[in-house]
Amino acid sequence: MVEKSDIKKVVLAYSGGLDTSIILKWLQETYACEVVTFTADLGQGEELEPARAKAEMLGIKEIFIEDLREEFVRDYVFPMFRANALYEGVYLLGTSIARPLIAKRQVEIAAETGADAVCHGATGKGNDQVRFELGYYACNPDIKVIAPWREWDLQSREKLIAYAEQNQIPVPKDKRGEAPFSVDANLLHTSSEGKVLEDPAAPCPEFVYQRTVSPQDAPDKPTDVTIGFEAGDAVSVDGQKMSPATLLAHLNELGGANGIGRLDLVENRFVGMKSRGVYETPGGTVLLAAHRGIESITLDRGAMHLKDELMPRYAELIYNGFWFAPERQMLQAAIDESQAHVSGEVVVRLYKGSVSVVSRTSPHSLYSEAHVTFEEDAVYDQFDAEGFIKLNALRLKLLGRRK
Repeated sequence: MVEKSDIKKVVLAYSGGLDTSIILKWLQETYACEVVTFTADLGQGEELEPARAKAEMLGIKEIFIEDLREEFVRDYVFPMFRANALYEGVYLLGTSIARPLIAKRQVEIAAETGADAVCHGATGKGNDQVRFELGYYACNPDIKVIAPWREWDLQSREKLIAYAEQNQIPVPKDKRGEAPFSVDANLLHTSSEGKVLEDPAAPCPEFVYQRTVSPQDAPDKPTDVTIGFEAGDAVSVDGQKMSPATLLAHLNELGGANGIGRLDLVENRFVGMKSRGVYETPGGTVLLAAHRGIESITLDRGAMHLKDELMPRYAELIYNGFWFAPERQMLQAAIDESQAHVSGEVVVRLYKGSVSVVSRTSPHSLYSEAHVTFEEDAVYDQFDAEGFIKLNALRLKLLGRRK
């Protein structure tokens, strides 16, 4: 635990919501320190200026509200998608990939403002406390970290609301009862957990979903989308060049309208427990299918298969908070090297919750119709396959004779 007398100024990751507003006041009271608030716009879809007003109301002089959407997609989401990263085979890591950027910028603001410490609002049960703090220490090994949920005794919604009322912190009407579930959102996904979702035997209620229509209610007509790639990154949709954040937002609209990107998952948290989360990643789901589609004609078999072997390890590093670790950077270098010729266009078809590749073209394609044709050809001698098979069968023959 941090010595309270050592802290003169702290940078708080501040959403403007009830919990972080309580944390803000608690920091002022408990540590008798100056608080700097940092609110990051990662495309969560909420108006952020109210966070400024609330911080000012609580006496904050240094308020940072920053639009990080382009940096988020360009420098975090896109590198991850070059790897086709999926945690436990299905999760597109929407929450995990946002934390290192927030942590990095918090530490930078601490340096800019002369702060001694940084503070986050993650609980002591989840993964985010690990992700934030590993990010902090990677960016500044000497930074002090305050984690209120591991220190205070406000362990229930009733205690939090009572504390807010005692300190004249506005409590919205919808926060006075128990929230039906908690939500984390950014441009890549929404994550819903807790309360009505805690029993994995109970189906997820439809009202939990925020970015996608039900696949059953999606249009009866398929939507075809052309996605252009350069060196492994998506750069255009239907022939129109777009910035990374604009492109992902557009794919979110297309995917969401077609019921794409829903995931109901019981996952293994880094801290050891299992948890149930409901995720919506419409644009990311479309992007993953398209990226694998362009790789299918531009990557050599050995490179593609090695990437698929490395991917689970890479995804686990991101999930566990090791974005800044050397092993993630080593894997990233290998992945990026593989993407030099992953350029071209992919047409994907969106229909009632599914996304499928229907065509792919590239100036760097390794696909040779002359070699795979069922018609007569002049480039492949089928007799060569006999020697290939005999050499590969040799050890199996020797094993068979021994038996």
